[in-house]
Amino acid sequence: MVNEALKPTAPAAESNQWSSRAGFLMAAIGSAVGLGSIWKFPYEVGENGGGAFLIFYLLGMVLVVIPLLLAEFAIGRRGGGDAVSSLDAVARAARRSPAWAWVAPVALAGGYLILTYYAVIAGMTLDYALSALVTGFAGVDAALSRARFAELVGDPLRLALSQAIFLAATVAIVARGVGGGIERACTVLMPVLFGLVLLLVGYGAVQGGFGAAARFMFEPRMEAVTARTAIEALGLGFFSIGVGLGAMITYAAYTRADIRLVPAAAVIVAGDTALSVLAGLAVFPFVFAHGLDPAEGASLVFVTLPIAFGAITGGNVIGSLFFALLAIAALASAMSLLELLVAPLVQRFGWRRGPAALAAGLAVLAGGVPTLLSFNLWQGVRPLAFLAGWADADLFETIDAAASNLLLPAAGIAFAVFAGHVMPAAMVGRALDLDGRWLRWLMLALRWVVPGAILLFLAAGFF
Repeated sequence: MVNEALKPTAPAAESNQWSSRAGFLMAAIGSAVGLGSIWKFPYEVGENGGGAFLIFYLLGMVLVVIPLLLAEFAIGRRGGGDAVSSLDAVARAARRSPAWAWVAPVALAGGYLILTYYAVIAGMTLDYALSALVTGFAGVDAALSRARFAELVGDPLRLALSQAIFLAATVAIVARGVGGGIERACTVLMPVLFGLVLLLVGYGAVQGGFGAAARFMFEPRMEAVTARTAIEALGLGFFSIGVGLGAMITYAAYTRADIRLVPAAAVIVAGDTALSVLAGLAVFPFVFAHGLDPAEGASLVFVTLPIAFGAITGGNVIGSLFFALLAIAALASAMSLLELLVAPLVQRFGWRRGPAALAAGLAVLAGGVPTLLSFNLWQGVRPLAFLAGWADADLFETIDAAASNLLLPAAGIAFAVFAGHVMPAAMVGRALDLDGRWLRWLMLALRWVVPGAILLFLAAGFF
């Protein structure tokens, strides 16, 4: 007879489940895709060796991201609830200390901090999408583009309004539940997102600069790859896809038993990578066709690209579509982060979903104030000025570092250790429908490869 402690817990109530495998995949890909997938991934690939960098990136996906994603899936499928409840349930079933549930609040804190500043940046994309239609980009040169961006970030009320609109949309969707809210929205938003990317890729191919963009991203340049950039390539997927936040624990808890999670993980990673590559092929033709600098990071989106849009036929429409694309990517990702916060309120404390989503949204809105004001009224505030190496970090950069360089890695290591050492291999295998050498490989990766790799990523960032 099968040990009852090793059986998967019954999934969440049917009313709080994904209605289909496709809906789950769309929501999970949407969670993985974000603003960074549109500009950071293509830039990192192109600037650090093109195809050579991409090889190390894909290796990192196989060695780190997929195993950690499967760890979250196993915890969520076996635990059957939000991140806190799932960790608690799995630890008890494995006859281990329920204190392991305290790992989840670390992940929740990271998700909360990320969402507080994410909503501010996403609000900027909404503002630019509207401005593209109302004001347009015709005649925009470098000086005018910088002035427009400075006008936006220098106005705290305007930033707060766009942030509030973005969060209101996120709250409205999450408040409608898993099937009727998140899944329904993602089954619309993700095809639209891919469609917009493909449309921009096609436009870039016709307008010129496509060949230069493809060479920038894919031509192997081994001389540009150092030991440090190779490590950064291995870790890029971990930091950009968002494994380690616990969102996938919650999403896996909403899956029906007939949804196979191992193939789903492969589809999610492949979908996110494909969208990131297509985004590069959509953005960089504009950059190269107009002699712009692809190495401008965030300013590439808000300062440099408007110059290119102003110089092409139909630039207002193309520009509006591009910033709408960014807003959709941000919204799909923000829904999973908000659900990460809402699920414990609903499942552990008995809140109704609407009030829980509203309370979480208001908390995120308030938490975004330091980031919002770091661009204007609190621009000179340096909270870590007393620490060497952090004297110039403003509030936004400090919050980002706390979430991305501290909480996210800590939770990622803890999830890997939990699934690799606390959960029996048989429990992991039953949750994922996995056995044999593939299960042994996964457990090896979770016990040693993933924690070691994350520590290596952190060390590379500090030295």
